[in-house]
Amino acid sequence: MKVKAISRVEEDFTRECKSDILKVHRNLDPALHPMHRAKEYKRALNATKLDKVFAKPFIGAMEGHSDGVTCLAKSPVRLSAVVSGAADGEIRLWDVPSRRTLRTLCGHRGAVRGVAVTHAGDRCVSCGDDATVRVWRLPPAGLGETFSSGGVAPPSVDADLVCHSKTGGGFRDVDCHWGKNTHATAGAAVELWHADRSEPTDTFRWGVDTVLSVRFNPVEPDVFASCGSDRSIALYDVRTQTPIRKLVMQNKCTKLAWNPMEAFNFTVANEDTNLYSYDMRKLTIATCVHRDFVSAVLDVDYSPTGREFVAGSYDRTIRIFDYNGGHSRDVYHLKRMQRVFCARFSMDGTYVLSGSDDMNVRGWKADSSAQLGTLLPREKRKKQYQAALKERFKHMPEIKRIRRHHHVPKAIHKAQKLRRTMTTAETRKKKNRVEHSAPGAEKKEFKPARKDRIVAEVE
Repeated sequence: MKVKAISRVEEDFTRECKSDILKVHRNLDPALHPMHRAKEYKRALNATKLDKVFAKPFIGAMEGHSDGVTCLAKSPVRLSAVVSGAADGEIRLWDVPSRRTLRTLCGHRGAVRGVAVTHAGDRCVSCGDDATVRVWRLPPAGLGETFSSGGVAPPSVDADLVCHSKTGGGFRDVDCHWGKNTHATAGAAVELWHADRSEPTDTFRWGVDTVLSVRFNPVEPDVFASCGSDRSIALYDVRTQTPIRKLVMQNKCTKLAWNPMEAFNFTVANEDTNLYSYDMRKLTIATCVHRDFVSAVLDVDYSPTGREFVAGSYDRTIRIFDYNGGHSRDVYHLKRMQRVFCARFSMDGTYVLSGSDDMNVRGWKADSSAQLGTLLPREKRKKQYQAALKERFKHMPEIKRIRRHHHVPKAIHKAQKLRRTMTTAETRKKKNRVEHSAPGAEKKEFKPARKDRIVAEVE
């Protein structure tokens, strides 16, 4: 009896749990496994199907605003902190895990158009239609605030500094420098402000009525870019206090986002339903054109890894793209979600936040079928193995068809079909012109899509 008890204990040491099967050592010689590739293909197919079965990206909504959410900002130092601005002038500081409002920042008399958090995470800068820039101090959240009951009203905070526009008109966007206490605003011109001064330190103009967006480069922080109402994308350098280069497109760009891992690449959201990625060293051609939306794209933001970005559109959907992918990797939508004005990746790249016209800030998983919570070592190894199989067989027809299929609302599906018909007709028209014209007369009609929307480059 003692011998049996000892052998059972020895067997248990070879297993992770009592209900687990005994480990079997296998010979990995390929000659002994002739159907190995077929087995792995079947496993990849099953894993792809299960991703669609367990795809439940929506996590929850943060309610509290009384008007449409127009802008979002994430804190560089606190994963759980998000700041949102609404069309009624209210700004809220959220604790994302508990989905509660920690602070209410009241002061703007019009819509809040832009909000940004400083690189230290202790201040927040906002601007709006009332032609003011306000600097707020963000207090650190305590455990008592985070886990307080829902009946307690969040405390209100007043602005530390209020700056008025000197160029006239309201502001459209604001962004903070990644290394200094400086922020830039977009309005009638691009203005640079110091965090402790009420007068702008520099003003940049380049023949545009209204600047719609401004963003500092996170890798080279003295370089920033702006989008204007004259369909232009302009690059500036703070050190020289002069513009560097300007690109004019056929349609207006609404927002711009820099790749955080590549100092020279950026992506713009355009009103022609596409997004365009550019290399600032060569603006004569786009590095990639990202399609799939059916209405104007209103916001874009990169993941901290620089390998993907999220975009929100007027067609009530948000899409996640690979940085070099022409079509979206995933699309998120809900029945009650309206026009998406802003979208942000979390600082760990795991979640996506969106603000829409229905007064809600929503949280989504960046990977729609990801399992939340702590994973056991065996579960991690299984996930890694399945991811490797899906990457290996992603070009197989059946797996490719399942991965790229997404259910979208009926209105968007019809708009996509109509847009595809129009694009096909335009391409056929260009081919017919070339075939029935003199040799070489209509070659200029055939421009690649990466060049087709570019009008001029100005230096």
